[in-house]
Amino acid sequence: MVFSSFAFIIYFLPLFLFFYFFVPSFCENAVILIGSLIFYYYGVKDNPEYLLLMILSVVVNYVVARMMAQSRQKGVRKGWLITGLCYNFGCLFIFKYLDFLLENFNLVSRQLGKEMQFELTDLVLPIGISFYTFQISSYLIDVYRKKVRVETSLLNLGTYLCMFPQLIAGPIVTYSQVQKQLANRKATWSNIEEGMREFTLGLASKVLLANRVGGLWNQVVTIGFESISTPLAWLGIVAYSFQIYFDFYGYSLMAKGLGRIMGFTFPDNFRQPYMSKTMSEFWRRWHITLGSWFREYVYIPLGGNRKHTYRNLLIVWLLTGLWHGASWNFLLWGLICFVLIALEKAGLGKIMERFPLLGHGYMLVVIPLFWLVFAVTDLGQLGLYFTRLFPFLEDKSQAVFAGDFIKYIRIYAPPLFASLLFCIPFPGKLYRKTKATFLMTLFLVILFWLCMYNLYQGLDNPFLYYQF
Repeated sequence: MVFSSFAFIIYFLPLFLFFYFFVPSFCENAVILIGSLIFYYYGVKDNPEYLLLMILSVVVNYVVARMMAQSRQKGVRKGWLITGLCYNFGCLFIFKYLDFLLENFNLVSRQLGKEMQFELTDLVLPIGISFYTFQISSYLIDVYRKKVRVETSLLNLGTYLCMFPQLIAGPIVTYSQVQKQLANRKATWSNIEEGMREFTLGLASKVLLANRVGGLWNQVVTIGFESISTPLAWLGIVAYSFQIYFDFYGYSLMAKGLGRIMGFTFPDNFRQPYMSKTMSEFWRRWHITLGSWFREYVYIPLGGNRKHTYRNLLIVWLLTGLWHGASWNFLLWGLICFVLIALEKAGLGKIMERFPLLGHGYMLVVIPLFWLVFAVTDLGQLGLYFTRLFPFLEDKSQAVFAGDFIKYIRIYAPPLFASLLFCIPFPGKLYRKTKATFLMTLFLVILFWLCMYNLYQGLDNPFLYYQF
């Protein structure tokens, strides 16, 4: 079940909110937990054991945290922490990375002429496992650090981890950010109204922008990289850059809106990242909660900027690449991010900050290129796409229709222009000034029903970040 679907908007959400608002306040967390388990089961019904896997994550970490909090000996506390983290990341490794490791072992073994080969598990990746693993692990670490008090209520901890708005694709919410709200919150009319606005804007970002402009990237993939011209290659990867932004931004905004309706305040996950002048700035604006997680729980413990800065950066960005997927292109993507950020720390960043026009031009080229590495998992196809982007690398033996891009510009010009417009600050500033007016409310109502019409027409795609 996805937020941008009839099943969620017409059936699940109204029924959930009916129970949520009409039960006594002490039952609200139980309604959230039960509703979230139903929501998750709908997404994993072909592998129902994955629901048990998530419930086990709650129970195991609840017990580990309680045992850790009860012990006064640092060594024992650290032992419980390591036990919990091994369980959390062990599950993630088995489902997400084991086959990648076995595939590469088998490949190396064949290259060396060895007969030892391992059979792949072919396990389906549980939806949202990367997100909820990071969330519950941050809770364990914070309890160990005594940054937060251990949660004595299994219901509250289950509500924190399983809460359906941010369960499947974030934002990654740490326990300290919602601990007080889990115990005491109030769903006011102003919060409900604001939450509905945010949900509508997120829905429009997904349905009217990401889905529309993503059609161009899908066309390029369908045609085949070997047959596209250079202009169409650039047009396609620009379209993908818009698609992944408005897809993930739209989901995060919907999640934040749903949380606000229930009385929770989730952190922002995006702050106009395409307005950045450097890659470092970009990652302070893009998927903010993931960047904060790696900074708090990996980068700073390794030494941060105090010692071995570049080593720490390399580790963080390789792990960030692997977090997104078990494939060599994601490792390459992480390595590219590291190289660019390292160059900026060495002096390039100061130049780009000093000359904003140069910085924006730099990112205008860098953003679509590093999203290309992210989008194309086959390294051979990735190399082929680069030969289409840069004519001097092109294989002249391939037949290419030079005018192919004209057709797609005519079709996709409106969503491309709209995507570009909503990447700049002006629409956001205008919305904040007028959101309480009747005209803006009317506009949002029209926007909502326009989204519903598009969903009725079947114009929907799964969220890109569900695969992570």
